[in-house]
Amino acid sequence: MEERKFYITTPIYYVNDRPHIGHAYTTIACDIMARFMRIDGAQVKFLTGTDEHGQKVEQSAAKNNTTPQEWADTNSQHFHDLLAALNITNDDFIRTTEERHKQGAQAFWKAIEKNGYIYKDSYSGWYSVRDEAYYQEAELIDGKAPTGADVEWVEEPSYFFKLSAFQDALLEFYEENPAFIAPEGRKNEVLSFVKGGLKDLSVSRTTFKWGIPVPGDEEHVMYVWLDALTNYITALGYPFKTDFWPASIHIVGKDILRFHAVYWPAFLMAAGVELPKRIFAHGWWTNEGQKISKSLGNVIDPFALAEEFGIDQVRYFLMREIPFGNDGDFSREKLIGRVNSELANNIGNLAQRVLSMINKNCGGVLKKNGFHEIDKKLLSFAFVHADKIRNEIVYHQHFSRALELIGQIASRANEYVDATEPWKLKKEDPERMETVLYTLAECLRRIGLLLQPFTPQAADKLLNQLAVAQEQRLFHMIGAGNALKPGTELPAPEGIFPRFEEE
Repeated sequence: MEERKFYITTPIYYVNDRPHIGHAYTTIACDIMARFMRIDGAQVKFLTGTDEHGQKVEQSAAKNNTTPQEWADTNSQHFHDLLAALNITNDDFIRTTEERHKQGAQAFWKAIEKNGYIYKDSYSGWYSVRDEAYYQEAELIDGKAPTGADVEWVEEPSYFFKLSAFQDALLEFYEENPAFIAPEGRKNEVLSFVKGGLKDLSVSRTTFKWGIPVPGDEEHVMYVWLDALTNYITALGYPFKTDFWPASIHIVGKDILRFHAVYWPAFLMAAGVELPKRIFAHGWWTNEGQKISKSLGNVIDPFALAEEFGIDQVRYFLMREIPFGNDGDFSREKLIGRVNSELANNIGNLAQRVLSMINKNCGGVLKKNGFHEIDKKLLSFAFVHADKIRNEIVYHQHFSRALELIGQIASRANEYVDATEPWKLKKEDPERMETVLYTLAECLRRIGLLLQPFTPQAADKLLNQLAVAQEQRLFHMIGAGNALKPGTELPAPEGIFPRFEEE
């Protein structure tokens, strides 16, 4: 049987920014997908990295009395550091200033040019340095870009990409691949934009030098978006090899969907390269109801957040708080509420009660003596929910719903504890107590397996306390065939999700 390959990417992050909550959110979502697909038996490639060219980087470096390369090196490192801070398991980190990327991007340009989709002319129009994007007159709002960024009138010789030639091909592709753009609302925006008519795109600049030179005409540097998008294949070794391509999913913020769902597929068609399978555009965060901006001073620092609340807790909150794809509002109160009620009180409390009772009442050894109907129902509930959870993650990226379903297994197990009262059974029917505690331990094993992509440290801690071997932590082992073995000795219990108390 051929091994399933799964290739997932974050957008590459622009080095003019320090990492903020939006960067953390996208990266964690990709990490959850990558981790889940690994335990689901796929061979995974998970890519992230930094976008380091463009006029904005050149200007910022000059303002800070440094070179663009030094500026990029310093800021790229912040994104590298974020990966460790959030326990991210990426397989590669691409920088657009690397030689492998430059060579691949130039080869990609040549392929498009050879196929007749690049021509030379001159450009005059509105350009936003902040967005590194061109805007038509009709798109401006009060003389600014739709994003609120300043625009400037640019006139310069330029190479153009024949984007207009791909309007029908793109619409046909969207129709034949209905799952290509998600969520549904975003797909409608893209369709509307493409149906409105595509104009050829300026893909080179001459007024600054910080970029990849256009092959055969070094007066020009490649437009930063053509350069940046190519990272998804240059990281795989394009043009010499593209193992893992096409990408299974690109996860991006909604602000850069147009580049990924319109320009990128058109570039790929022009170069004769297969298109990715899916693009998912998630929403934005506000902070306590306010738009996040440097000028308001309310930027949320993911490093500080993970330091204060714990990596697993931050990962859990960001994925649980809102349906992936929607906009969300961050608040300390909501974070603490979810951490305490859903992690500490529901899952953490269940683990603590069960493992402590096994330790105290069974000498730390798992025992069972035949299941009652109520025991089978609980284990069946956990098993059926596991399949639903897989479905939500793999096919829909409904991370919030997946976590809600995991929480339901824990809630059902807590109800079972109250219904069976194992503390009473200790005196009345010790053999029945052993089976009840075994049933609960097996339920916890299933919860631990399902939590691995979301809260990896806590899940590991829980599975360690249940003496589940590393090789037994795969998704297909969730059923009864891989259940905990009676007679297994468990280590002394430790809490997995402590309550968060404000000082």
